[in-house]
Amino acid sequence: MSSNTSEDGGSRRPTTPTLANTQTNGKSVPSVPPKGGLVPTNNVTTKEGLTVRTRIEPSLSVDDVIRQLCISLKLKDPPAMYALRDENDELVTNDNLRKKIKGKVNLKLVNAPAIEAAEIVEKLSLRDGRLGLALTSLRKLIREEQFANEFLQRDGFRELTEVINSAHGNTLAYALTAMQNLMELDYGWSDLDNAFILQVVQILSESSLINVCRPATAILKRLVEADPSSAAGINIPSTSRGPPSPPPGSVYRFGFDVVYEQMRKDKRLLETVVNRLGSADTTMALYSMMLINSLLAHASDPRWDEFIDELEQLNVRKAVIRLMSSHTIEDLTSCILDFQANVVRATFRKKTTLVEPDFEPMHNVALQFIWERSRLQEDREDAITPIKWRKLGFETEDIGHEFREVGVLGLDCLRKFVEKDPDYWANVVQEQLSRSEERRCPIGKSSNEVTDLLAEHWSIYAPGYSTSTTFQPFFLNFHKVHALALHFFLRMWNESGASTDDFPRLVALTRSQVKVALKRENIRPWHEVEQEFLESEYRAVRDRQMQELEMEDDIMSKIPIRNLRAKLYKESYEFVRLQRIHCLLEGAWFMNGIPLATTVPRDTLRRPTRPWRFLRLDAGAKYLHYVDSAVKFPVRKGLEDLPERIEIAMISEVATGTCAPFPHVQRDHADIPLNSSSPMLASSLSFSLLSTSGGSLADQIAPDQARWADWTDGLNMLRRDGGHVASQETELFVQALTEIGLKIKLLDLSGEKVEIPSGLVAGPPPTNSEFFFSDLAYDAAA
Repeated sequence: MSSNTSEDGGSRRPTTPTLANTQTNGKSVPSVPPKGGLVPTNNVTTKEGLTVRTRIEPSLSVDDVIRQLCISLKLKDPPAMYALRDENDELVTNDNLRKKIKGKVNLKLVNAPAIEAAEIVEKLSLRDGRLGLALTSLRKLIREEQFANEFLQRDGFRELTEVINSAHGNTLAYALTAMQNLMELDYGWSDLDNAFILQVVQILSESSLINVCRPATAILKRLVEADPSSAAGINIPSTSRGPPSPPPGSVYRFGFDVVYEQMRKDKRLLETVVNRLGSADTTMALYSMMLINSLLAHASDPRWDEFIDELEQLNVRKAVIRLMSSHTIEDLTSCILDFQANVVRATFRKKTTLVEPDFEPMHNVALQFIWERSRLQEDREDAITPIKWRKLGFETEDIGHEFREVGVLGLDCLRKFVEKDPDYWANVVQEQLSRSEERRCPIGKSSNEVTDLLAEHWSIYAPGYSTSTTFQPFFLNFHKVHALALHFFLRMWNESGASTDDFPRLVALTRSQVKVALKRENIRPWHEVEQEFLESEYRAVRDRQMQELEMEDDIMSKIPIRNLRAKLYKESYEFVRLQRIHCLLEGAWFMNGIPLATTVPRDTLRRPTRPWRFLRLDAGAKYLHYVDSAVKFPVRKGLEDLPERIEIAMISEVATGTCAPFPHVQRDHADIPLNSSSPMLASSLSFSLLSTSGGSLADQIAPDQARWADWTDGLNMLRRDGGHVASQETELFVQALTEIGLKIKLLDLSGEKVEIPSGLVAGPPPTNSEFFFSDLAYDAAA
């Protein structure tokens, strides 16, 4: 290769070498271009500032390119000591070399990852004045697999943890950020021990520096999500007896129990995280919200009650409700909807947990509290049968059976009602006992019925089936709404002069009022809800209900129909989920967007250089494959045309309304949605795939509302915890399918004129074991 150089603006520039794959005696050697030369593909700048115009053959490997550059430039050091990077310091690998050549990207010949890793590890061990610069470089380079491998082989992980254990201030912030970025990899940090986790817990609870708290929060979140059940993939059956044992060296050995055990040693942590939801720094609030969601989604059965109770005592719901009305809400919308979905899951769990005072001490304590505040004395019907719970408006003395439909949720609601005003509770109970038996309002039964009505209103049918796309502050105030609705029920009972036989009519009246009072929940002020429940007159409510009954059949309010609706709702959700995922498997074109807000430092951002991207989910639902292009082109089936990929397990959030179109593409293409004359206004059809560290894995803009709904909801439904539904299209689709299915089912009943009972009473159990189950087969001719 020619080594002649020429002067160009003060810099020495060699004549253009060609890095071609010419074969001589079975070896690849550089060929010298003829006079007139071939058109160079890239400029390569050395560490000394010398710029070389080169023509690189796409068929070469990166090692071959570096070796031929070293020969051409007559460098003394071996080629293994060098690497290529682009102007954004992205490492050139065999996977992206062709893209760099085609884009004529300017390259730099720099130290190899092994050299950089050795230098940084040495600086970490010395702890001298160069430590800050070393950590600044480390937090960028550690994301690269080649560098990370070299760093880990040189015991850099141990040096980094020791820096975290001893550093403070900005140095600690840089070290934690480097650890956060390292933990995006699925290897290399399995040796983290309980002492390190406790150190991070203490840093998070004691430090007031935002740049320290952000990465510390992200590290805890990643540890919570690294449980053994996550190792095998995202679609693990939840019916397994226990999580699989992680293989040696696996990072999936932590999880909720490991982290929470250390959190319990510092009682300030959870309180600190909840308090930071009100931080003026939106990113700090975002990280805290993400950590709480992660803890809620991964809480294990043994610690579930303890953790939920601790969160409730810290008024986390009130903090989230304040966030809903915050002016810095845009970046937090997705996290808040995730929190709502997690609370739906927790509420459903409470609703389906049986009340068993004989086995659960906390259940017995709550029931005793309710009884003692009633200021009543237990009587006896005879020597065996007591009269206790029937005095409080329950139908039987089997108190566990009385709560069978609403479980611990119903017990909690009644306890909160009594706790708020014990004197009112005692007066109401005694007032009802002073009436004739048929005129008494069954308060206990009424409380449970109101709980069931609210659960039905908010579609608490099963975990992972939340379709709300808007904020639900009243749902987060479930106990307060229950108290208002129960007050309304009692008032309607008194004003209407109701008797025992009128109970179903009062339930229907309360259901009607719940729908009216809680409508437009995301924008309605709380005082209007109170007014609807506390000041509405019986006659006006009854007249409105009669008008509603004229438009819909009373059959819809019966318990079997409500149970059927819940079953069809889950089936409809699953149908829509499969349809959305099918759209992901088919693939689609999107425009690459410019993120308008990011938690990742600007110096680590890497933007796509081409405006269009085709995305497709693989058949195993583990990776999202894609290709960037300057123009749209027909993409073949399969993954051959899609060289790049994003791991689904790395997607912690699908944020919406986050990015703007490229200005020149927006002007040149009429099919790009425009929000404003300003090109940097976030598109309503944009979404970003955020990683566990809060960085963006992809920023896309859909061509229309339908594709945006298909992909945002499809990606959310792929998440291990179910995520939340982001579009009204999906929400309305699920509701429409549920209603259609319900009407079709009812056609069979109405056509045969079958009478649907208001409820079903199970018969007594067999007195002995001399019975067998029929096979449900029957003779049609009989």
